[in-house]
Amino acid sequence: MTASPELAPSLTASPELLRAVFRRHAAGVAVITATGDRPVGFTATSLNSVAAEPPLISFGIGTSSSSWPVLAEAEHVGVHILGEHQQELAAAFARSGADRFGPSTEWSSGPEGVPLLAGVSAWLVCRVVARIPAGDHRIVIAEAVAGDPSGPGRPLLYHQGRFTALRD
Repeated sequence: MTASPELAPSLTASPELLRAVFRRHAAGVAVITATGDRPVGFTATSLNSVAAEPPLISFGIGTSSSSWPVLAEAEHVGVHILGEHQQELAAAFARSGADRFGPSTEWSSGPEGVPLLAGVSAWLVCRVVARIPAGDHRIVIAEAVAGDPSGPGRPLLYHQGRFTALRD
């Protein structure tokens, strides 16, 4: 079998190659929250549905993240699916050093004391069942215990290094 002439030669695997490839992968945008001494949260594009029975999700978090120390100990997390109207919220939770739970963020304490963001398309509260080492990250697996899928808006996406919306 010969290679197709339109295929470029492959590049050696590196962090830069991985980033370049995944810039081409459109991903839904979520915010993960938890509470310990203080509420924490971060924007995630690594959210996945793992199983329906029991209802499991997963997401990745860098161990250098300011949210990691709280997430490393949290029994429950909030998972918020953002709508296309929430680009500013996604950016705030992605920005290092931002006051994520400041006056411009509408939120309340939800089931299990998890911070819940207002106006999201959908949310879950999940019980953490595993934290799996994966390079400089941890893969968190959690079981949904409560939620609401009835929020407004179409999904917010992340593609080519920026937040965007679906086009019809």
